[in-house]
Amino acid sequence: MATLVRTLGRQCLLQRQSIFGGKRVAMASSAYEEMRSFWEKNRQLNRPLSPFLTVYKPHLAMMTSLTHRVTGVVMQCSVAAISITLLLLPGDFTTYLEMIRNLNLSPIIIYGAKIVLAFPVTYHFLNGIRHLAWDAGMGFELKTLYKTGYFVMGLTALVVSYFVFGL
Repeated sequence: MATLVRTLGRQCLLQRQSIFGGKRVAMASSAYEEMRSFWEKNRQLNRPLSPFLTVYKPHLAMMTSLTHRVTGVVMQCSVAAISITLLLLPGDFTTYLEMIRNLNLSPIIIYGAKIVLAFPVTYHFLNGIRHLAWDAGMGFELKTLYKTGYFVMGLTALVVSYFVFGL
């Protein structure tokens, strides 16, 4: 059945080609030939194999936006994982908090954990305000983008240090 459909289809195409101009057009080349011609053209033009690092050079606006997205995803996954874990564990929250206090951890570990917890929340909140300003159509000038980006980073460092060290 498939052979019959293929044969009839070819006959229809050949008749159609003869009606519209009379010359036969070769079918598309194989994937191997297409790939070979693509790489040959790239070699002739001296194009890099990966344009990512040459075309997309990291800049402040890109990095602050990426960090905003990453902190949002990390916080969401962390809150969901911690909530489900606390729901499934037999004790209550205060029991586990007391267990952590009784470990007598080094201040370096405690401050490090506080920074890991405070940074995503603070940065995401402050940069979210910046994104809301963008949604309102403000702050798109290049000079303003850099000023607000550095301001958010500096204010994040200040607020996180206040939360962690109580300065």
